[in-house]
Amino acid sequence: MPITEQELSQILAGQEFIQYYGVELYSLGDGEATIKIPFQKKFERPGGVVNGPVFMAAADLVVWLALFTKIDRAEAMMSVTTELNTAFLNGARGDFLCTGKILKLGKRLIYGTAESRSLEGKIVSHHTVTYIRPYK
Repeated sequence: MPITEQELSQILAGQEFIQYYGVELYSLGDGEATIKIPFQKKFERPGGVVNGPVFMAAADLVVWLALFTKIDRAEAMMSVTTELNTAFLNGARGDFLCTGKILKLGKRLIYGTAESRSLEGKIVSHHTVTYIRPYK
């Protein structure tokens, strides 16, 4: 694996946009990553559930993190999202986990999926994510 959990945690610690969400690296494997997003009052929408953009940000981030396990760090850092599709399936009222998996690692495009689940295991959202690699 091109990166360790400790190395990836150091990258996360240096990214301000990640700190906003309070992201915790939960697990890392070959082509996949799981993060925990702790509930914050600022994420709550009317009805007491976490707002949709938080799930979308988590999905985008977790697929990016999974990418670090498949390609070198410099290339992963410069890869960007080209498409993100989201289906909201249930509401979440607290902390949640988001798991991302790389499905296809192409020469230019990388395809992945992400799922968010409550800590009780109820699926909250499903996402498909496409990343593009930088030109070499």
